[in-house]
Amino acid sequence: MEIIPSQIIGFRFTQGNGETFYGYNPNTEKRLTTAFREATESEIREGVELAHGAFAAYRKTSPEQRSTFLETIATNIESLGDDLLQTIHEETALPIARLTGERSRTTGQLKLFAQLLRDGNWNKKIIDEALPDRKPLPRPEMIQLQTPIGVVAVFGASNFPLAFSVAGGDTTAALAAGCPVVFKAHPAHPASCQLVGNAISKAAKDTGMPDGVFSMLHGFSHETGGRLVTHPLIKAVAFTGSFKGGKALYDQAVRRKEPIPVYAEMGSVNPVFFMPEAVKLGGETLARQFAQSVTLGSGQFCTNPGLSVFINNEESMVFLQQTAEAMQASSLHPLLTKGIEDAYQSGLKKQIKLPGAKEFDLKIGAPVKPHILWVAAKDVLQNQEYYEEVFGPSTVAILADSYDEMKHLIESMPGQLTATIHAAENDYQDAVELIDLLTQKAGRLVMNGFPTGVEVCHAMVHGGPYPATTDSRVTSVGTTSIYRFTRAVCYQNMPAGLLPAINI
Repeated sequence: MEIIPSQIIGFRFTQGNGETFYGYNPNTEKRLTTAFREATESEIREGVELAHGAFAAYRKTSPEQRSTFLETIATNIESLGDDLLQTIHEETALPIARLTGERSRTTGQLKLFAQLLRDGNWNKKIIDEALPDRKPLPRPEMIQLQTPIGVVAVFGASNFPLAFSVAGGDTTAALAAGCPVVFKAHPAHPASCQLVGNAISKAAKDTGMPDGVFSMLHGFSHETGGRLVTHPLIKAVAFTGSFKGGKALYDQAVRRKEPIPVYAEMGSVNPVFFMPEAVKLGGETLARQFAQSVTLGSGQFCTNPGLSVFINNEESMVFLQQTAEAMQASSLHPLLTKGIEDAYQSGLKKQIKLPGAKEFDLKIGAPVKPHILWVAAKDVLQNQEYYEEVFGPSTVAILADSYDEMKHLIESMPGQLTATIHAAENDYQDAVELIDLLTQKAGRLVMNGFPTGVEVCHAMVHGGPYPATTDSRVTSVGTTSIYRFTRAVCYQNMPAGLLPAINI
């Protein structure tokens, strides 16, 4: 399949004269042959202004029209077939089986949001009936509806080239809400971004959406993203990636003349608490499952369990040794980019030098080496650096001398995307307090499972207190993520004929 690298400005494709950059094959460690150009300042401005112009018409489209648009995007992605999967594999080294599943998740969430719109209740309509006879003053009728906020800038993630990328959850939620999207393609997989971006643009044109409802801009420098976030016509930003990147975009957005919301999901260490009876009963099987979660996708998940907590006893140490052996036997694919590889190695070196850190020696000759170390809770309580994410197949095991020390650890932790407890029935009494404390720290609590794997459904919360995200009130996965891109409007004493004619 021929890939013509270009910016997508609504229904127009431009090749411009910006700086040239290339994709990278992690398997061969060589750059790919197709040259892409960074979006120029004028191309960014044109994309945003065209999106702003499209907003007037797009926000008035019916839920049925937007549903058809989303479903057509899904159909177009599916029609790309194996060519899309092979292109992504070449850019990321992710296995074809994993990419096949991610494609299904991506098209599935497009269809889920289409169904949400068709169900007719998504707008959270609230009615307070008029009370004309109320004393001393009558009350007029009040109706609250959701309305889209405007043009949304979406940034693609490196580790999910489909599900958190061009047609991923952020783009889907914004389009479902009635907001045009200007997407910043991730430079780690520009060719696959191009294919999916083309599929969205075609769907928009074929379903009669206004020109500019979707644009996609390439770029490898921070300037591209900065120009997009600071453009005065952008009304919200969605980002999935590192803390450094998300915080930089947030700071730029709040310094604008008109500050705007930045919904940045920035990762976390996702602590897993192993209660004594669960360790005893789960044994080697549970240890293998833990190792599989740590090394899944070579550890490149924002929900990777980068920290675990145990009661300090002999059974816990046996369990950790079994985990280390299972990690040693794992087969890992290369990390996605040279930057991620360098950051992983740098993070490990820093972690190993922290007070009290002790390594399990994993003798692995593979390009990517998993890592596990253990440390006493007292050392962690004195060193907040243990709570910093090391993005890759590694975890830190903390040994606590008591449940009170476990609770002190939770109280000292920063915000997390997830927190997990493994507990058998004899552990439940002690787990109750931990659950209560963890509710204040994480967006999703998992019992007797592992946090890797985020289900796309109505109840899902993929978010959490800062620094896991910049806004703990919302989720970036699941149908309620749509409300990041709407705001409530109250219609007071409004005759029925003057209310919005469509169910927005």
